[in-house]
Amino acid sequence: MSLRSRLLIAVGAVVILALGAANVATYSALRSFLFDRVDQTLQTTTLAVERDLQRRPLPESDTLSETQPAPPPALPNTLASVAPGTFVQVRDETGSPLQGETQPAFVPGGDRYTPRVPTDVEKGISFTVEARQSDGPQFRTRVLTLPSGEQLVVAVPLTETLATLNRLLALQLVVTAVALVAAGLLGWWLVRVGLRPLRDVERTAEAIADGNLQERVPVDSPRTEVGRLGHSFNVMLGRIEDAFAERDATEADVRASEDRLRRFVADASHELRTPLAAVSAYAELLQAGAVEQPEDLDRVMHGIQDETGRMKRLVDDLLLLARLDEGRSLESEPLELVGLTAQAVETARAVATDRTVRLDADRPLEVVGDRVRLRQVIDNLLGNVRAHTPPGTATTVSLHERDGTAVLDVADEGPGLTDEQLAHVFERFYRADGSRSRAHGGAGLGLAIVAGIVAAHGGSVTAANRPGGGAVFTVVLPLAESPAG
Repeated sequence: MSLRSRLLIAVGAVVILALGAANVATYSALRSFLFDRVDQTLQTTTLAVERDLQRRPLPESDTLSETQPAPPPALPNTLASVAPGTFVQVRDETGSPLQGETQPAFVPGGDRYTPRVPTDVEKGISFTVEARQSDGPQFRTRVLTLPSGEQLVVAVPLTETLATLNRLLALQLVVTAVALVAAGLLGWWLVRVGLRPLRDVERTAEAIADGNLQERVPVDSPRTEVGRLGHSFNVMLGRIEDAFAERDATEADVRASEDRLRRFVADASHELRTPLAAVSAYAELLQAGAVEQPEDLDRVMHGIQDETGRMKRLVDDLLLLARLDEGRSLESEPLELVGLTAQAVETARAVATDRTVRLDADRPLEVVGDRVRLRQVIDNLLGNVRAHTPPGTATTVSLHERDGTAVLDVADEGPGLTDEQLAHVFERFYRADGSRSRAHGGAGLGLAIVAGIVAAHGGSVTAANRPGGGAVFTVVLPLAESPAG
């Protein structure tokens, strides 16, 4: 059974119980009131008849037969205070009616009826009896013992009283039926409106089951039960969506990491293959005895030394990147960055005498870090300029403070970088010339090492093109905290 059906049944049951209780209470109250009023009238009439009978002795008469017609009664002439239609009868001590002492009851329409009053009844209280005639009404009856020992019976027909109660009962049934139908229709509408948010939840759940995790339940008022349910449902959906997004991001990171690892292994293998092949070729020449002249032997040995040196530098760079990836801590000491940069600039001037390298720094800047690795950052940036700009290209190295950080700019006046180069310049084994030749640089690890070292110091490095031409590499490092004064 659906929730809507259960709610409607519950509303109907409550309405039936409430109206039933109200109808029973109303009917009982009115019946009690009407019967009390009849009893009061009956008591007043009984006392009045008793006084009249005591004032005037009743004539003697033989017991009347139930089947013989009664003679003209003497009571109406004697008891003028009795209301029309009231039954009055005098009985002897045995309970037999006295002849001529009976006034029959009249009901609307002029029919005469006689109540069936038992001989053994409790005196002085009102009770209800049936008529002797099968189609007669009920009577409210009272029996009183006179001082002479005779019994006075007074009865009032309940025709109008029962008709009033029957009309009330019919009215209650009609009102109950109408109220039940109205309550059912109103309850159906209210349940339909009240359950509308649940249908929204159902539609949202179906949309989510189809894969739309961005769907949400509209919440009109968070203070209602359904509103709180919708809010909790939306919070749950948000967490589920975040979990799925995190899972997708993790899977994407894992795939990207695997791709980087494959590229890294492939590039490292390619970089090592050339010097290994050269060393192998030199070794085969020596083994075959093809090198007999001293000058050829010197050339072969120098070639072996060059290739093994190249392999050593490549392996050292790879080991440094691996340590940075593992998060191994570097040396940490306070150092003055302007002096360290000046040393690197002097070295660059000595290596490339045809280039102009200028240092621009207004004041000392102190940072905390690894002196050797930070020097390697500056050397790699200056070496990158020498490898990818024409001879004689001027370079400016500037240092300044910005928002509590030390900013190192290495700017050149060369051809600048393309959009693709800007996007991949800090990737490992990336070469700007798009070939595997070493004519324009090394293995493509210099700038990747720069990015790794700077990140290990809590800084950042970016590359951009200068508005006037050329490229600029910017390194941002946190300044050392000043000692408390």
